[in-house]
Amino acid sequence: MAERILEGEYRSPRQMLADQEYGGHTSIHDDETAERLGFQAGPIEGPTHFSQFVPLLAELWGPAWFETGCLSSHFQNMCVEGDAVKAFARFDSDAPFEAHIWAEKEDGTPVLTGTASVPNESGNHPETELERRLNKLTPPGPLVILEELSVGQRGATPEPVIMDFDQNMGALYPFSLKEKLEKITEGSPWYDPATAAGSPWGGAIIPLEMISVLAEYSSRLAAWPVKGPAIGLFADLEIRLIDGPLLVGVPYTITREIAALSESRRTESYWVRTLISDAETNEPRASVLLNHATLKASYADYPGQPA
Repeated sequence: MAERILEGEYRSPRQMLADQEYGGHTSIHDDETAERLGFQAGPIEGPTHFSQFVPLLAELWGPAWFETGCLSSHFQNMCVEGDAVKAFARFDSDAPFEAHIWAEKEDGTPVLTGTASVPNESGNHPETELERRLNKLTPPGPLVILEELSVGQRGATPEPVIMDFDQNMGALYPFSLKEKLEKITEGSPWYDPATAAGSPWGGAIIPLEMISVLAEYSSRLAAWPVKGPAIGLFADLEIRLIDGPLLVGVPYTITREIAALSESRRTESYWVRTLISDAETNEPRASVLLNHATLKASYADYPGQPA
């Protein structure tokens, strides 16, 4: 057994969602909205932290990480702009296809925990953090905000998506890839079309954290019958490359399915599995599993909430 712990540098992620809107209202990332719901300030979006793991996992697995890697994360505590965060990965040579990952603030506060992996000789990933969590879920009680959702329910239509370098990604993500790269915690020449000609894939690749943007910015087209207005946040996220990387300026098609429904004291959650496929060949390129946790306290007249 040979265990290694890889760690990055402390980085201070930047807030890029203060102006985010969905359903015609502000989001948890707006300071005033966050404070009204009992949070310190508008949090940094969870996937922002994923970039800090990329250099560590590329060191472990090389190009395979960018082509078939999977990062599966449970978010533990929010970060606000100004917080410094460090990423870690623990690797054991007896389990060469997986690593335990975590991130923490300078004072030791945990930010996230999870797994990273690449496929083994049989083409299968070890069990991921979110697979373990899904397997432990118990059926929720009667839901209110998510009353009309059911496991196995599919999005209303396949969604055509693309991420061009200068493309503003809309109300949910009011910035472009170019603007993200000006603030990303861990950059790479492979992310910018101006410098990516030498990448192993012959062009610019979409950064890991921006795959969630590609997956979510058209999510309104799924037309999930979620009651509102209500405020949600990302509680768990898994990004899995199947035949990657995903490329800047290449068209893809998205299909969605409800993978699970769950409930906690403060939230009702719907877990959505999103498949991203090549728009021309329909071959799967990546999948995203996201736990949308909707805050009960943000929904007017939720039973049992203070008046």
